[in-house]
Amino acid sequence: MPNHSESRTKRVFLNNIDSYSSKYIAQFLSSCVVGESLNDGEDKHELSSEATRFQIVGTVANKEAIKLRFASDEYWSLSREERLQCLMQCDVIVYNITEHTDLIDEATWAISALHSEIEHFGSPKMFILLSTIMTWAMTKPADPDEPDIPLTEDDYKRRRPHPNFKEHTSTEKLVLKLGKTKKSKLATYVVTSGLQYGMGENIFHFFFKTAWLGELSSVPVFGPGTNVIPTIHIHDLARVVQNIIDRKPKTHYFIAVDDSKNTFEDIVKTIASTLGSGKTENIPKEDAYDTKAITVETDLLYLSVNLRTESVFLKDRLNVHWECDSGIADNILQVVEEYKQTRQLLPIKICLLGPPAVGKSSVAVKLCRYYKLHHIDVNETVIEKVRQLEELLEGNEKTSENEEMLIDAEAQLKTLKNNMLLNDGQLDDRHVMHIIREKLNSKPCRNQGFVLDGYPKTYTQAKELFHDENFEVEDTRSTIPQYSKVLVPDFVVSLDATDEFLKERVRSLPQNVAEEMHYTQDEFTASLAKFRETLAEDESVLDYFDYLEIHPEHIDCENVDTVEKIIKTVGRPKNYGLSPEEMEEERKRKEDERHLQLKQEEVEKELRQRLENDKMTALLEEWNRNMAEVKKQEHELLETRSVPMRHYLMKYVMPTVIRGLMDCCKVKPDDPVDFLAEYLFRNNSDD
Repeated sequence: MPNHSESRTKRVFLNNIDSYSSKYIAQFLSSCVVGESLNDGEDKHELSSEATRFQIVGTVANKEAIKLRFASDEYWSLSREERLQCLMQCDVIVYNITEHTDLIDEATWAISALHSEIEHFGSPKMFILLSTIMTWAMTKPADPDEPDIPLTEDDYKRRRPHPNFKEHTSTEKLVLKLGKTKKSKLATYVVTSGLQYGMGENIFHFFFKTAWLGELSSVPVFGPGTNVIPTIHIHDLARVVQNIIDRKPKTHYFIAVDDSKNTFEDIVKTIASTLGSGKTENIPKEDAYDTKAITVETDLLYLSVNLRTESVFLKDRLNVHWECDSGIADNILQVVEEYKQTRQLLPIKICLLGPPAVGKSSVAVKLCRYYKLHHIDVNETVIEKVRQLEELLEGNEKTSENEEMLIDAEAQLKTLKNNMLLNDGQLDDRHVMHIIREKLNSKPCRNQGFVLDGYPKTYTQAKELFHDENFEVEDTRSTIPQYSKVLVPDFVVSLDATDEFLKERVRSLPQNVAEEMHYTQDEFTASLAKFRETLAEDESVLDYFDYLEIHPEHIDCENVDTVEKIIKTVGRPKNYGLSPEEMEEERKRKEDERHLQLKQEEVEKELRQRLENDKMTALLEEWNRNMAEVKKQEHELLETRSVPMRHYLMKYVMPTVIRGLMDCCKVKPDDPVDFLAEYLFRNNSDD
């Protein structure tokens, strides 16, 4: 008896489910139920409780990667026998050859192997080939006098592929051919996809990343950019696959593109305007490799395609509820949000507050370096704004196109300088507020985030700075001020220390530094007192953030590593991390540090060895001196002790020995020694 849970699933195989295209198609299908696209207006939750579910299985290129949550089974490095067994267990087989040309042979083998086993199918199967619009790249318009008339599926027999995509075309033909033999057993479909976008991007990723980082003055467009690029959102492509599975249409070939007719330049300009400064620059195609924008030659071919196409069969014979039917340019805000969320490129917005001399600026610089954020210092931002206006006026001649912009810039600059003259070189709160708000709203700050250094200082300043302009009149009944979620910081850090600690820190500064920072004794005392007084008001700047439920993190700078504590609170960076150049620089830096450390260790080792040798030499010399002294003393002692004995021998012994030797010479005995001994024995007794 079949398992009940298995009877409510439909097994779908996709190849390379850890690649961009297959991954998001598989993920989308895993959230759907079979037949869902047939039920217009029916409640999805009610439908999904009864209908058969899609069960996703597939191959992966990276065995070590984290298992995909939407996949029931993942396969890696299967033999052909194992792969065929896997395909035979599936109801639907989707082969995606839009990303990697090395998958064409595998797709050709898969449809051929399935067709050869058609008599052994336990139930009907469906094979869907996802191919690329490049199989139409060289197709000429039906009417040369009307080149803007789009190509449709009706032009199938006239299609001409790009020379590099002839194998794709052959695979498409094979899939359609093998699907005609026993349609009740094996139904085959070909979906020719436009360039895919959405969910973090693939082919367009370079342009999104370049605009988001803002490191280049303009985003490059390769070539003139006037070519029309057929595109489709990856979720809309997934919906096409879902519809084919649900409907089993009699038509077996589909062009999957949205209704847009955007040129390459249109797409890049839209990306640049939404994520960056909006500036683009046309560069020769061959320079794409020099800028490392293109690493795969096929990508440049895709971006160079020039086709006007239309998905007639999708509209007439399927029920696709488009997510982005009007294309990437018209839906750029949604696509950009997907891009940021999918890649976790979220701005980190920090506000640092605290008394003068507590170290806000040095902490801000370190945080900006660690998180790659933009440091917003009030004085520097005002100076930067004035400089920008001056450069704008100096570098542009007035024309009919820019006249209004230059007049506005001139008026702004005049207003700021007049205000500074009236306030001893300082701007009043109103103008500072406008400049800081403009900085917070800039694309770099909205993309990566910022560290707002020591501002706002009061409740009123905070309320005006972060006010949401979409609300013209604030609701006075609400205790929560109306605020802009785009501008307001995510983290508020209140640094503090005792007055004595701060005064001691200021006293340790060189005189010229103290004067430059306005930290002379009188100035600092007044600034500190004003800060304490402002913070003690009924509604302080910290109260403002408390009302918004952004509770400040209070840090005592005397007792902790401030930066480390803030990083622990904020969490990991949410950006691209180090660029290849920065990674190489970081690698060299660490290698230099390691070599320096090894050299220092070697020098220290040599020094220790030398000190040890010197110590041993000194000890040995001292030992030798002591030994010589001991020997000398022993010799003197022996000499002293031998005097009585010598006197005794000379007086009592030696005369007898001499007489014995003389007698021995006279007698000349055979054994002189025995004679002498006998002589001494006899004469000793006499003594």
